Amino acid sequence: MTAARSTRDGQDADEFDVEEALALVKNPGPRPAAEQLRTGDVPAGAPGGGDRRPAPGTGAQEGTPDKQAQHRATPWPEARVVAERAARSAPRRAPVSVPLDAALGLVLAAPLTALTDLPSFDTSAMDGWAVAGPGPWEVRGDGVLAGNATPERLTDGEAVRIATGARVPRDATAVLRSEHGRLDDKGRLHARHAQGHGPARQAGTLDVAHGQDIRPRGQECRSGDQLLPLGTLVTPAALGLAAAAGYDTLTVIPRPRVDVLVLGDELLTEGLPREGLIRDALGPMLPPWLRALGAEVVAVRRLGDDAAALHKAITGSRADLIVTTGGTASGPVDHVHPILRRLGAELLVDGVKVRPGHPMLLARIEEGRHLVGLPGNPLAAVSGLLTLAEPLLRTLAGRAAPEPYTMPCGEAVQGHPYDTRLVPVSLRGERAVPLHYNGPAMLRGIAASDALAVVPPDGARAGQELELVDLPWASAGIDACFV
Repeated sequence: MTAARSTRDGQDADEFDVEEALALVKNPGPRPAAEQLRTGDVPAGAPGGGDRRPAPGTGAQEGTPDKQAQHRATPWPEARVVAERAARSAPRRAPVSVPLDAALGLVLAAPLTALTDLPSFDTSAMDGWAVAGPGPWEVRGDGVLAGNATPERLTDGEAVRIATGARVPRDATAVLRSEHGRLDDKGRLHARHAQGHGPARQAGTLDVAHGQDIRPRGQECRSGDQLLPLGTLVTPAALGLAAAAGYDTLTVIPRPRVDVLVLGDELLTEGLPREGLIRDALGPMLPPWLRALGAEVVAVRRLGDDAAALHKAITGSRADLIVTTGGTASGPVDHVHPILRRLGAELLVDGVKVRPGHPMLLARIEEGRHLVGLPGNPLAAVSGLLTLAEPLLRTLAGRAAPEPYTMPCGEAVQGHPYDTRLVPVSLRGERAVPLHYNGPAMLRGIAASDALAVVPPDGARAGQELELVDLPWASAGIDACFV
């Protein structure tokens, strides 16, 4: 089962939405279905119970709970910790050296130290005149431009035209800005305004302060100074600093490699939905989102609901992380769990107490290689991406965890009886306003959102502080994050 599929047959636990949950809570039976959900003993075929069916070959009879294989969902905060811990347990990835134009968004694997003094010579901070001693000054006929090697030295009473960034002549005492100087009828340079303050200005002193508008050698750093520590995210500003300090390449932590496997026979890659076929929303969405999380997307493959093809794709992948879409429940074409068992993979997370996205999973295929199984519904897949893939990829890429923050909720939000909810919100002023169209199969809400609000099981009242999970384009900008 895969992207945008919205069946009501109980196979996708994510379809157990808030309204259904509330109805079950009010159901007056001897043992309400909601109570069965809470205790983890939901019968096969009930809403939310699909993942609890015994898998073929496990020795359990259909409809009889297998206590060893019974699904136990992980609390949402704990699932994120497990994903981060899984990445930390992987073997250390060797740093690589990349050109500056390939380093944006990577993390420094070694401190950035200055290869030279910055600036490496005294430079003019302004267009104007380099002057020596007190004025007025005799102006030399030549000028000093940026890029000139070594200009001729000045003697007291001399001045020379100079451009911003040009090397200041030896024995120059200051730079007089163009707007602060004037030439008399004999060609001598005078300070147009007093450069001092207080009594000196009131007295009309025309002396120019020593060192005025000169950037002295080493003002920013000296050779060998640490400019940025290990672990710094390479931003456009960091690239500029590295170039200024003389670097052509940077030593960085390589991007974790990701293969995306899109499952589902019903998916179209173009045109309008028709005759039971739907457009694949996850194939176009996941690769740029994964790149925004620091990954290198090696391949995107559409496999349909083919167990043999899925097994071959997983065993043939050399990526650090495989991301699958759909197939994480227990329906007749949900092959992810059986194949992971066949491979002897270790299930680290098998379901998360979060809506949407409940049937997500995280497995260790072998040392240093993991698989994140996302639910097939688009918003549920986003939930899985931010719950399991983001902490794992962030840690593999060496990125620091974002500082948690909260904002008041703009209006009351209904909670799920037992699980955390992730609700798309728009940040308006000092409030996070919940957006509509936030069902598991919907992308309309999150496409207009700035963040996801973490709503506790009992819901949130208007004005209540809620933790927010930023979306990459909201926190870094489109151009900065999708590289």
